[in-house]
Amino acid sequence: MTAGSAIHIHGFCDDIFKNVREEFAANFEERGELGASLAIYLDGKLVVDLWGGIADTSTGCPWEESTMAVVFSATKGMAAICMHMLADQGLLEFDKPVAAYWPEFAANGKENITVAMALSHQAGVPVWQLQDLPSGAFNDFDFVSRLLAAETPVWEPGTAHGYHAVSIGVIEGELVKRITGRSIGTFLREEVARPLGADVWIGLPEAEESRVSTSYLSDGNPQSPLTQKLNSDPGWIGWKLITNGGDDLAYTNSRERHAAEIPASGGIASAKGLARLYAPLSLDGSIDNVRLVQPQSLHAMGAIRSASDCDLILRIPTTFTLGFSKSWGDRRLGSGEYMILGQNAFGTPGMGGSMGFADTEARMSFGYVMNKHGSGVGLNERGQSLIDAAYRALGFSSSAPGFWVR
Repeated sequence: MTAGSAIHIHGFCDDIFKNVREEFAANFEERGELGASLAIYLDGKLVVDLWGGIADTSTGCPWEESTMAVVFSATKGMAAICMHMLADQGLLEFDKPVAAYWPEFAANGKENITVAMALSHQAGVPVWQLQDLPSGAFNDFDFVSRLLAAETPVWEPGTAHGYHAVSIGVIEGELVKRITGRSIGTFLREEVARPLGADVWIGLPEAEESRVSTSYLSDGNPQSPLTQKLNSDPGWIGWKLITNGGDDLAYTNSRERHAAEIPASGGIASAKGLARLYAPLSLDGSIDNVRLVQPQSLHAMGAIRSASDCDLILRIPTTFTLGFSKSWGDRRLGSGEYMILGQNAFGTPGMGGSMGFADTEARMSFGYVMNKHGSGVGLNERGQSLIDAAYRALGFSSSAPGFWVR
């Protein structure tokens, strides 16, 4: 599909969000979208449910209502919800050491790393250093978990923050296993996705495989701060993020990776599934008689716990809560290096541009997934244009402060 080609948009859109539909169509006509879906809940009601394009270029298979995509770090929001549910139930305390639940994690100077430090990317274990990860390592959760427990922090925990791209999920997954006796994928399915009717997965059953679109990854952005740092400083710790990832990206479209539980980057979802997942969090923690957390627990989800103008790993401004992202970056940094939401919103973007979030002020939840990936770990102009249009439709007037305000 080429820019300017006609595309039929399926689904429905409430009249108030007609500009969102226009931007969704413009993504195909002007911004090179291949296949995608978009869903928005407002006040607990599904008001936007759109899809279109191609799920696989080799077969020409169209993107259907039930099509899903690998959402990479949008998975972090799925995992974070599990963490907050355990805390809400009194089974997890954010200010306790991770080692209180996972004793082996205390090795080599990690005994004082709290759950809160881990969830806000302050733990100092963003990469695996002690040995090179073999190909396909992240498909074996127990293996990478054991290796992470033996790591030494690369900065004093709690004194700085840098994006823990995959290791944050390993910590979350191990905490769920130690506390509940279940894998995080099982917990998500049994306690969150199934009760909500949300089409989100960490560890996809084979019966659902035919619904997954083919991912077409970006070649990257040579002008990004991360790439420039890599090119200028070959000894920098961030090299490990790129060069010692167990060839993970090579497995993106494999059944093996889809089945694996990779709690920070391996999730698979539909747009409607992501929007449904966040819908309770845009209200009081519940929807349709399904409660994830009590209202007071929402404050911990949206409260900033770490922020700076130079994330030690990504080399861009980032802002994190306990497990979620707030607005971060700057539109002037270019595509893939920013994410502009409402001031009271929280969620997680996925590498290439997918997105799920809740906004308690707007009472809106949002899900967007696609299969043609942009560069960077933030949003590109396709996803951001949809978010901008949604906020404008609800009377938000400006994003000049770095987040949308009325």
